[in-house]
Amino acid sequence: MTDPILSDFLAPGVDADEVPELAALASARPLLDAFITLFRGTEAEVLMRLLVLREIGREADSPRWPPEALRARFTYLDPVKFETVLKRLRDNALLAIGEDGHYALSDIGRNAVAAIAMLLRFGAEEDAELGFLTAQLAGLQAVGGITPEALGHLLSKLNDLTWHFEEAIASGSEFRILDARRRLSANGRWLARGTDLLNTLLADPEVDFDIARIAQRIGLAQSRLARVDAAFQRALNKIEAQRVTLGASGVSSSDVAAWLRSLEAGAISGLAAAAIAAVPELPLLAGGHELLDRAEAQLEGGPPATEADTRLPPPGDARAEVALQSEDLRLLEHFTDRLAALPEPQSLHRVVAGGGFALASYRLSLLALLADGARGGPEDGPEDGPVGTFMRLPVDIEFGDTLTAVGADEIAAITQGEARPRTPAPASAPPVASAPAARA
Repeated sequence: MTDPILSDFLAPGVDADEVPELAALASARPLLDAFITLFRGTEAEVLMRLLVLREIGREADSPRWPPEALRARFTYLDPVKFETVLKRLRDNALLAIGEDGHYALSDIGRNAVAAIAMLLRFGAEEDAELGFLTAQLAGLQAVGGITPEALGHLLSKLNDLTWHFEEAIASGSEFRILDARRRLSANGRWLARGTDLLNTLLADPEVDFDIARIAQRIGLAQSRLARVDAAFQRALNKIEAQRVTLGASGVSSSDVAAWLRSLEAGAISGLAAAAIAAVPELPLLAGGHELLDRAEAQLEGGPPATEADTRLPPPGDARAEVALQSEDLRLLEHFTDRLAALPEPQSLHRVVAGGGFALASYRLSLLALLADGARGGPEDGPEDGPVGTFMRLPVDIEFGDTLTAVGADEIAAITQGEARPRTPAPASAPPVASAPAARA
């Protein structure tokens, strides 16, 4: 039979028994009624019920309270209001009365107080929800009762934290980023505890498939959170590069913003009262005679008395003494002369050595350019200039596939190879195009 209260929320023709999601909640009616009793009414009434219930449950050695002891314990409460609170807790099964008339917490009342106490124990900087969910999972794991629903709550909270931190970074606000970083640091122990729980859970070869799937997704969410701190630092470094220091005072724009954030709205409005105008004050830049001349010209239909000269100024000649910057190719020209005068084949380390590692590397790169130019043909290189002269040198460069030790002139080892001057062909022989055997 459908509950008449639920029927107002269900669609026409739908019975509460046909909604499986309501079954778990309907079976927990006594526990839900306990929380309804605690939190229904004004804020003051809720606080008084929680106060009385927590103080009664705080006494572990003597959990049963005679009425006189209760009245003596709560002397700071109005007697009539106190009796009203006791009656409401007693009528809704949060307090139990024995045959001797002594008060004690019921099982439902103790569970409700324990759940609230766990939520109240978390620090202001921490996420109470994250700590509660992690502690809840630790307890469920200890008794072997972890459910996919409990893991899903933790996954949802981790994704919510990731979204919050990404929003802080995207805002570009130094203060939001610092607040988010403090929040991440405060919850570090819960993230570490959650990692330990997941490792233990996934190490079980008989774990349920749905639980393992959600646990893996939680691991990915925690990995994203572990990388957020580096993203915070990059964002703060970028803000640091844009920070402005006010003269030589040592006060930065961030200090000014932090000071303004510490002020109340009234103080800020007082500072801005003399600095901001709702309508800008435009000074009058024309006198009476100028306005009269303009008005007469407009009335007569003629052009204005004075026309602004909008013509561009005449072009000027560029300074002839400005010389264009040219590249220094003296080292290339000197190396070209050395290769041109090469009397016989020499190894690469003898050809490129001299002046240290930097100059030797430069000469070796020029030899690689010369070898590539020889494979492509002289016509592929530039025609004029020092580079073209170097590319047309009658020298063949051959690179090997191994390294040879040098140990001199800052060179430990170099690619084995040889630079060979080309032998001019006999005058009687027809010219033949030779392909140098160079290996890259």
